[in-house]
Amino acid sequence: MKELIDTFCDYLSAERGLALNTISAYRNDLLKFLNFLKTKGANSFSEVKREDIRNFMLSCKDKGLAAPSVSRALVAVKVFFKFLVREKILTKDPSDLIDSPKLWSRLPEVLSLEEVGRLLSIPDMRDTAGVRNKAILELLYASGMRVSEACNLHKSDVNLDVGFLRCIGKGSKERVVPLGQKAIIALKRYLEVSRPKLNKRSNNDYLLLNRSGNKLSRQSVWKIIVRYAREARIKKKIKPHTLRHSFATHLLERGADLRSVQEMLGHANISTTQIYTHVDKDRLKAIHQKFHPRP
Repeated sequence: MKELIDTFCDYLSAERGLALNTISAYRNDLLKFLNFLKTKGANSFSEVKREDIRNFMLSCKDKGLAAPSVSRALVAVKVFFKFLVREKILTKDPSDLIDSPKLWSRLPEVLSLEEVGRLLSIPDMRDTAGVRNKAILELLYASGMRVSEACNLHKSDVNLDVGFLRCIGKGSKERVVPLGQKAIIALKRYLEVSRPKLNKRSNNDYLLLNRSGNKLSRQSVWKIIVRYAREARIKKKIKPHTLRHSFATHLLERGADLRSVQEMLGHANISTTQIYTHVDKDRLKAIHQKFHPRP
């Protein structure tokens, strides 16, 4: 059964061209599914029934897995079974007709404008790492990029004279994203002041470097954001996409159209972007309940 998962992952890489992080996530979800099936005594995917998949989803939820993670696991299982049917390894798809757990979905955590301001003011601009970290925060909030996308940027991907950057997103899809003046100023200072000190390998073209002169990892960026959020006394639970969520929500709050935000985020489907309209409605409802004399 594990060999079939390995074959499927090879297919995702060779024929679908999915990003390594996406394939790794699929593999992890399918291995969890496999372990679940083994506890139920299943020895073949042909033995799997629709009820087994539903029970797997419920077990993920009972273990505290967030709704997006449960949905992603279901997507992995559904795509995997479609692959098995297409390859004629199975004759029926037991995942057919199973919908995503929409009732479990939670709205993403979003920072307020005031919280974003506090977060962006924390880096120490007298310090080499502080100048770099300021550039990272401004870059993420100005562009809505995923952390992994920012870490994979090369110097040649950023044109600060015209205020745009070239980003390679999921599935190796390229998009062009504009930058605001504050992000441009922060990046220019980083390139002039900090990056030359960090660049101990003169042939390294990655934009964001660590103290050893190597490409900065997404885990390191995440630790930086969490540390600064704590120093800024932000009580909300910060996640890797928090600045990305805040970027999209704040644009829509200020009148940006959904299609433009979709393009900047690199969403293949506009329904993914529409969740941010729900966040905005939720915010408006909270304001109404707080300030209306008869809530």
